[in-house]
Amino acid sequence: MNNNQVVHNPESSNRKKVLIITYYWIPSGGAGVQRWVKFVKYLRSYGLEPVVYTPENPEFPSEDLSLRKDIPADIEIVKTPIWEPYNVYRNLFGKKGQKINAGFISEGKKTGWKEKFSIWIRGNFLIPDPRKFWIKPSVRFLKEYLQRNQIDTIISTGPPHSMHMIGLGLKKQLPELTWIADFRDPWTNIDFYKELNLTYLADRRHRNLEKSVVKNADCVIVVGGEMVREYASLKPKRIELITNGYDEADISDVEVEMDQLFTISHIGTLNAARNPKTLWKVLGEICSENEDFRTNLQIQLVGKVDFSVLEDIRKYKLENNLLKIDYLAHSDAIARQQASQLLLLLINNTANAKGILTGKFFEYLAAKRPILAIGPIDGEAAQVLKETSAGSIADFEDEIQTKKMVMEYYEHYKHGELTVSPKSIQKYSRRELTGQLVRIIEDMHK
Repeated sequence: MNNNQVVHNPESSNRKKVLIITYYWIPSGGAGVQRWVKFVKYLRSYGLEPVVYTPENPEFPSEDLSLRKDIPADIEIVKTPIWEPYNVYRNLFGKKGQKINAGFISEGKKTGWKEKFSIWIRGNFLIPDPRKFWIKPSVRFLKEYLQRNQIDTIISTGPPHSMHMIGLGLKKQLPELTWIADFRDPWTNIDFYKELNLTYLADRRHRNLEKSVVKNADCVIVVGGEMVREYASLKPKRIELITNGYDEADISDVEVEMDQLFTISHIGTLNAARNPKTLWKVLGEICSENEDFRTNLQIQLVGKVDFSVLEDIRKYKLENNLLKIDYLAHSDAIARQQASQLLLLLINNTANAKGILTGKFFEYLAAKRPILAIGPIDGEAAQVLKETSAGSIADFEDEIQTKKMVMEYYEHYKHGELTVSPKSIQKYSRRELTGQLVRIIEDMHK
């Protein structure tokens, strides 16, 4: 085990310490790491000292070194080794050297029996997830660490939900601990849960573990109102809502040079559930009707993209209008957002669609570019769009409204008037959200 502890800041000894248990940490890229990087960044300004516990050798799909600037050099990072079954998977299925994609992204044409079998194994035997082998070693290590360092507050953040199982194990052994379980995504209500092809027993196991975490945590934090209602039904001791957000420090004050083309940009993972088939159909129709539109249109997809999305783009003869960028550092993605004519917000077309508020949404708001959204018009994303006047939304299969929105935005673009001034977004700043977290922690120690 390696305690990767750096030199302490003398001031840190005067602050109350909070231990954060997270799988995703720098240099990991993607949405999973950003929420807690930003909380850690601002906790000291509210008088709390964060200590981060994370694997020494994690498996993550991308790296983003640009996030290092957010973390003070003397923050204490505690690391221990983790064993994960991904190398076994790669060796069995001839995928040596390949990264494991999150969220069931398939960049190949079809999912074969090998992939289906590995998903079945993952769902039915690696419960709650492939990081389960880190649970017991972490509980043993952290029990002693917490007692030695007199830390009485821990926060687990998931997915992966094995982090919550570490929190649960510590709470059982140290009942005096204050434990907060932060759900960045649902557990059994996540969009790909059915794709795990669970047996009855495995499904019951997942649900029982989820219930045990929610009931035993001193506080459950979720990222959306629909999740509040969902988890409230499991009878937690306390439940709080802290959305994702944007960091004002990431938004450059430098004048951004806008794209000359009519760019419609999606930043982040684009899986099959988010594939906006109606939008591709509408864009294809407008291109066939309007040569000027075809000449000016650029579909910009930044991040991992499922093969089904590219198939549909080709189906509607939009491949010449596509700019695909596999990955950008967070700072570069922010710049792309600000330079885009239109930002594309896609809600998963799944049973939990109404409650989905993706992390990128709030950075879209901060970019102050118009948002074109596809999703439920009575969902939480639609509500935020209405409150902030940041864009418009069409339902998944509403071709008429989708075409109307695109053409209205395009006309504004042609006249140099495609602008937006979002209102009431300050409450989504990372600094403000950290203040909410600190008030919850302080209230729990009264």
